[in-house]
Amino acid sequence: MAAAASTDDPALRDAVAGILRGVAARGDAALLEYTARFDRFDAGSAAGLRIGADALAQAAASVDPALLDSLRRAAENIRRFHERQREHGFLDIDPDGTVLGQRVAPLRRVGIYVPGGRAAYPSSVLMNAIPASVAGVDEIAMVTPTPGGEVLPVVLAAAHVAGVTEVLRIGGAQAVGALAYGTESIGRVDKIVGPGNKWVAEAKRQVFGAVDIDMVAGPSEILVIADESADPVHVAADLIGQAEHDPDAIAWLVTTSAELAARVPGETDRLLERNPRRDVARAALEANGAIVIVDSLEDAAAVADLRAPEHLELLVEQPLLLAGRIRNAGAIFLGASSPEPMGDYFAGPNHVLPTGGTARFASPLGVYDFVKRTSLIGLSPARLRRDAEDVIRLAESEGLFGHAEAVRVRL
Repeated sequence: MAAAASTDDPALRDAVAGILRGVAARGDAALLEYTARFDRFDAGSAAGLRIGADALAQAAASVDPALLDSLRRAAENIRRFHERQREHGFLDIDPDGTVLGQRVAPLRRVGIYVPGGRAAYPSSVLMNAIPASVAGVDEIAMVTPTPGGEVLPVVLAAAHVAGVTEVLRIGGAQAVGALAYGTESIGRVDKIVGPGNKWVAEAKRQVFGAVDIDMVAGPSEILVIADESADPVHVAADLIGQAEHDPDAIAWLVTTSAELAARVPGETDRLLERNPRRDVARAALEANGAIVIVDSLEDAAAVADLRAPEHLELLVEQPLLLAGRIRNAGAIFLGASSPEPMGDYFAGPNHVLPTGGTARFASPLGVYDFVKRTSLIGLSPARLRRDAEDVIRLAESEGLFGHAEAVRVRL
């Protein structure tokens, strides 16, 4: 069983806490200091940490037009899917005039963390910003580290396409602190979402409560369930696709076919030879890879439910039927024509998924993460009189005389 992402390094906890305290106490001055120290970028002033809307538009104009078109088509798919998640609340008005309901309202301001440096993740920009935009969030502030002051144009282009309203050249725990607590020049947010390294994950954990967060994500995971109909090349490619993320990534095959289980390692070795990230993928597969042979697809479904994987691929003859037997997974990919990268980039459902077994109780990032719900209670005089004695009796059973009296004085 995998565990949820956890911090077992006291030195990391203490270092992150020190950075967060520094940002909370010294604001912009601390941000400038940490950015110069960790990212080797001297912004000069707080204004130098900002990337303006004009720069986002210029970045969009500078990237390969075909790539920009792909970003826009992906954004449209993501937006269309997430528009189905909108909640509208409800309001019930009884004949006696009593009003009961639930109001759904967007958060005012959210922060999105996007990894920077050599890594470019425009897909993370789209997946985190678009649900917030669909929810109606007023301000979407994106933070991203810019080592040496450089940021990849494709990331800024994605921010332009996704409707990000503010981009800041800050990263690491200090960026999380700035979003959570605010500084002289950066407004605090209501929620922080997005992936990051262990410093970012630990900072999100520590600021939770001052703000909301999406999750503390662990290593990427895939579990492939395959029967004798599966192509071993497809299986090997899909396992590598997650293993290349990180040496801690997890890639499992659960199969009813001993023949498939025997062929996949060889196909994996062959495909790794032409993968530029083969050392990373091989390290992950050797440390965290597994091939499990089971007697039936029912047994395979039971393994998946216990594992509760982030990504679950069903390379079987009747994938939809098997999906109905599985409760715990972040996203389920149905059949050979639905490889996991299609969900990562383009299909529409969100690629920010629960990891570390948390799919037992957690859901993909969605519009519902960027709204809050408020109850509405308006009782008529007749309803108050009808229910008062029940409320008084319940309040007094808990020893709360003031609660009971607040009702009694109205009778």
